[in-house]
Amino acid sequence: MRTAEVARFPNSPVGVPVGVGSTLHWDVLRLWEGVLEGLRVASRDHGPITSVGIDSWGVDYGLLDHDDALLGNPVHYRDSRTVGMPERIFGDPPVSSVYARTGAQVQPINTIFQLGASAHSAQLAAARRLLLIPDLLGYWLSGVEVSELTNASTTGLLDVSARTWSAETLSVLREATGANVSGLLAPLVEPGTVLGALRPTLAAELALADAELVAVGSHDTASAVAAVPMTGPGAAYISSGTWSLVGVELDAPVLTEASREANFTNELGVDGTVRYLRNVAGLWLLQESIRTWAAQGRPQDLTQLLERANRAPELACVVNVDDSAFAPPGDMPARIAEAARRTGQRAPADEVAVVRCILDSLALAYRRAIRQAVALSGREVATVHVVGGGARNALLCRLTADATGLPVIAGPSEGTALGNLLVQADAAGDLRGGLPAIRQVIRASFELTRTNPSGSSAPWDAAERRLWG
Repeated sequence: MRTAEVARFPNSPVGVPVGVGSTLHWDVLRLWEGVLEGLRVASRDHGPITSVGIDSWGVDYGLLDHDDALLGNPVHYRDSRTVGMPERIFGDPPVSSVYARTGAQVQPINTIFQLGASAHSAQLAAARRLLLIPDLLGYWLSGVEVSELTNASTTGLLDVSARTWSAETLSVLREATGANVSGLLAPLVEPGTVLGALRPTLAAELALADAELVAVGSHDTASAVAAVPMTGPGAAYISSGTWSLVGVELDAPVLTEASREANFTNELGVDGTVRYLRNVAGLWLLQESIRTWAAQGRPQDLTQLLERANRAPELACVVNVDDSAFAPPGDMPARIAEAARRTGQRAPADEVAVVRCILDSLALAYRRAIRQAVALSGREVATVHVVGGGARNALLCRLTADATGLPVIAGPSEGTALGNLLVQADAAGDLRGGLPAIRQVIRASFELTRTNPSGSSAPWDAAERRLWG
């Protein structure tokens, strides 16, 4: 497989004043502009283009009115509007019967809680259709309204076993909040479905007359996991980016009470698979720290920071990266220092110590999540695959190998884009082998880096007890 990156564009949240507060939004029209420009450049420099696939993050959505107009910018999942909504809808502790249907971990960011928070909004009352972000962009490209299954499985509204919208869960949402959204949801399609040609005017403008839109694994993790070069079932994966998605690939969901209590989620994957995983806060902590230091007039070179962090003391300070304090944007180093003090540890003294604390803490969280996935699913794991941006972070990969006691295979770093492209190729009949063929192409095309564990597990055992007893 040969690839060329032809365009890249930023994606940043925008705070919008609303009444006395502020709501965090996505600038979806800027994203749309970036998509169009990327397609224009691709067609001009690398055409002819035969297909287009769109993936993005999960849970967030846009609302269309009866004139097909967008009812405002989509709200960002990190906005605070969903605080307390899981308890209101599901109770505390959550109702186990809901998990038995949806298999979805309870996170305030889930679509169901966003809808509950906006149940009485004017936008929801005026809406004709709800489309998740990749489906919204796909609708603007093609005019086809669908909900692709891998992304739909992040909403908390899907029956994960039947692979249909859950009427029972929609009823729970309606009774708890008054949000009646069942008529807003689009028909579900499997990844690999060819949706059809682009809108004629757009196809002409972009010189894409022969291109078709393909529903890929539109949740970015679904595309990333499709590109994990595993050769059999005995592997765990970490899709490492802003979030870290840590888990195993299964043939069927795990819907036990123990799984619910551990807050594992069953997201759907390519070829009828289930991505059984936990969301772990990822490189977001590092990204926000870099941004904070720059805003304070202390810009940092990440490469140099990582080199120095590699020589810093091991496990001097660790924090629970899933603490809700780390979820919103803001001064991440200050929050890390406060979390250290709360657990009786010395706060990191400088930027290098903060970086080392973040990476040690991520590796510790990966270890915990992988061990839980093994215990809950019964799937034995002998190897850990890391794809995404974290695959380029040699220190994080080494720490993950040491923490888990398992070899780590890193790469490819652009797993999401590659999985997207290869699902398109399979839909076009160029592979005709599903996931095994996709992964064979990945293994044959990209250099992978193996890191074996070294040293004792004792320091990691002690660090885990420091946080979780």
